[in-house]
Amino acid sequence: MNGARYRAWGIAFALAGVLAFSVRPIFVKLVYAIPDASGASVSAVTLLFMRMAIALPFFALIAGWQNIGAPRLARRDWAAIAALGFMGYYLASFLDLAGLQYVGAGVGRLILYLNPTVVLLLSFVFLHKRPSAHELAALVLTYCGIALVVAGQLTPAAQGAQFLFGAGLVFGAAVAYAVFLVASSTMLQRIGSMRFTAWTMSVASLPAFLQFLVVGTPEALDVPASVWGYAAIIATFCTVLPVFLVAEALRRIGANHFALIGAAGPVSTAIASAIGLEEPFTLLQAAGAALVIGGVLLVSLRPRPGIGARR
Repeated sequence: MNGARYRAWGIAFALAGVLAFSVRPIFVKLVYAIPDASGASVSAVTLLFMRMAIALPFFALIAGWQNIGAPRLARRDWAAIAALGFMGYYLASFLDLAGLQYVGAGVGRLILYLNPTVVLLLSFVFLHKRPSAHELAALVLTYCGIALVVAGQLTPAAQGAQFLFGAGLVFGAAVAYAVFLVASSTMLQRIGSMRFTAWTMSVASLPAFLQFLVVGTPEALDVPASVWGYAAIIATFCTVLPVFLVAEALRRIGANHFALIGAAGPVSTAIASAIGLEEPFTLLQAAGAALVIGGVLLVSLRPRPGIGARR
């Protein structure tokens, strides 16, 4: 396969992965709109259990396939996989699902999109990497954008407080995933992205199952067939498929070019939620979204060597 065709497939994988990820909040909101047998909405605990139960066989199968002929993982590797799986795929997923009970799909996706800027802040605090001038400008742009989006939703009523609570939960998901990204870089290089992802996703199923056993009840799974259908879409089309599409896209086109394509995610979510879920999308939110996307791109797109880039 020639270089141009190789990269073209990488771009196609990136687009497909980004779009599959971007519609996940839409299906989550559709699940929350369907009452269960008791007349209440499906909880985040139940939905996470359903998602991980459906996705686990796929990840376990891929993990076993990736283990064939590969070096054995040491005990410290398993400890790291367990910790990172908990942080990046269980905690981040649960906080995101819980937050979407209170905020719209478009706003939730936009807040989650902040994780590259959180990575920058974590690198400064814990790794003592000083941000450059363009990175500081990116932080100002990004969080001014979020302030605009959030300001448009604030009201003195209880709904405003619920929105802030939900936004805080989704931002917590962005922080948890940013910690995962910072801490997993060496593991990814050492054992390979597909093998690492398959094992961390498999391990992340365990706390999701334990949480459901402790907090949930068997009756919570007595839901309409449409809920199981949406959960299957969330687990396969919006989780398993994009995880590996994105991994392959990153390998083919690199992080910088992927960041440009990734900017389509929050935009497509906002448009789809405005059309399909009739969520409001005001000019103020659009301006805030533009600032967030511009700021994240400033962080993600590093300048070329010789043009102010740090070596």
